[in-house]
Amino acid sequence: MKLPKIAALAIAAIGMALAFSSCSYNSMVEAEENVNAQWAKVENQYQRRADLIPNLVNTVKGYTTHESETLEAVTAARAKATQMTVDATSLDAESMQRFQEAQGELSQALGRLLSITENYPDLKASQQFIELQAQLEGTENRISTERTRYSDMVAKYNAMLRKFPGIITAKIFGFEAKPQFTAEEGSEKAPEVKF
Repeated sequence: MKLPKIAALAIAAIGMALAFSSCSYNSMVEAEENVNAQWAKVENQYQRRADLIPNLVNTVKGYTTHESETLEAVTAARAKATQMTVDATSLDAESMQRFQEAQGELSQALGRLLSITENYPDLKASQQFIELQAQLEGTENRISTERTRYSDMVAKYNAMLRKFPGIITAKIFGFEAKPQFTAEEGSEKAPEVKF
């Protein structure tokens, strides 16, 4: 009589494990899809920024005559940033780092471009430049918002993979943690302001 009871308990345990695993699996699939969708929104905002840059460069080019090096640097950084794409399904820490580096180079080049405008009062007063600068600023805010939302979704997803029974399901079905954005090197230091 002991053998049928043990078999029944084993079958019940397996059934419960499968039920937990099934619920956990479906939740993980949904969470992973949410992370992937949010990553697409992040990329969409970076693309919006990349699309604005040629107009900004051409506007600046019309007013500046001695800044070709800066304009070329912005164009090259934009080209590099737009060539760097990361598939959300294969997003890992290394590809995230390369993506962030390319975007960081573009941000630095844009910063140099915008700083040279101080030398050109006519450019600063140009309505087209003012509008492009406002659109770029709005896009930077959108990028920040989408990155924050991505980070929130990744945190939920990664926590799901580490909690019980999710940890078992994640190991069985090969779910892997998604990388977070990291602060750029040197961002822990406050910028020096001189007047």
